[in-house]
Amino acid sequence: MSGRRSASFPRRSRLTRARDFQKVFNNNVRIGDAWLTILVGKNDGDWPRLGFAIARKQVPTAVRRNALKRLFRESFRTHQQRLPPRDMVIMVRREILAATSAQIRDALERHWKSITEQCANC
Repeated sequence: MSGRRSASFPRRSRLTRARDFQKVFNNNVRIGDAWLTILVGKNDGDWPRLGFAIARKQVPTAVRRNALKRLFRESFRTHQQRLPPRDMVIMVRREILAATSAQIRDALERHWKSITEQCANC
């Protein structure tokens, strides 16, 4: 795709292999707050990719982990056209359980903007 990217979340926009996750864990820039941390690493493609590392210890129920992933994917999907071509892994802290969906969306909005600004020079 040249020019404009689609607002979908195709497989190529996902981190799926362990070695891709490991690359981000080993060499990254951290952006975060009291609820979540986004690790940002370089990738070899022309589009941003997203992955999750949501520990059962932090979010005990599968229902809540899946709801968070849906929220993260939706936010990423709507912002991916403005994001730089980087690999991103979202990790959460236990405090996210006390946050509302609106608060999480606002936090993600700030983080996407921060990622875009920080990666403008790299």
